[in-house]
Amino acid sequence: MVARYERIAAELRDDILTGAYPVGSQLPSEAELATRHRAARGTVRQAVAVLVAEGLVGSRQGARRIVLGNARSQSFAELHSFAQWARANGYRIGGQVVSQRRRSATAPESARLGAGEGVGEVLEVLRLRSLEGEPVLVERTVYAGWVAPAVEALPADCASVTEALYDSIGLIFAYGEHLIDAVPAGAEDARLLGVRRGSPLLRQRRVTTTHEGRPVESSDDRYRAGSVTFSIRNSIGANPLTRRAGDLRFGP
Repeated sequence: MVARYERIAAELRDDILTGAYPVGSQLPSEAELATRHRAARGTVRQAVAVLVAEGLVGSRQGARRIVLGNARSQSFAELHSFAQWARANGYRIGGQVVSQRRRSATAPESARLGAGEGVGEVLEVLRLRSLEGEPVLVERTVYAGWVAPAVEALPADCASVTEALYDSIGLIFAYGEHLIDAVPAGAEDARLLGVRRGSPLLRQRRVTTTHEGRPVESSDDRYRAGSVTFSIRNSIGANPLTRRAGDLRFGP
């Protein structure tokens, strides 16, 4: 059952995304929102906090909040899959396996997924994700051999692999390391996402493990430009992010 504050957040989000509250405008006060939605001010405050975490409204305390943006945003404050994020934000999602095969692990994959063990065979899955009926994400995921049978048992159009694996074998994706950069679309990415070859894509590479630190998957996810933004908020007291030097290349 969806919590009351989540329903209020969804309505406010829709108003922002559709332009009812343009960027730079003020949201109604907590008191006004409480009256409009027939809810307690504490419930409204929770709903607004969701929008703050998404980067849609300002975080300054006060009677009114300023609308900062109207783009889909995903925060890294918590570990959520693409499908979990989309559902929580009221978006219609879809997923389809394009190809799937078992093969021997490469040396880098063994290093990422081995955790000191011989990896041997892995499951490689190419999956296309859609948001509101539009292709937005190409996932190239390599699963460790121990979880491969459970992944293979999922339907090809499974919306959330994370949730399905929890339901089927009790698997919890507990920790993730993410690397983010930009890459040009190759022929396959361009065809699947409906963009021109060479178009910029936002790439998120990740390795996910269980609570015990056992590697589950290594993935290379590529988002179509303009489809999703990532929200990163830090402070002088807490910053879970680190910067890493990339491969700098100059010239043709």
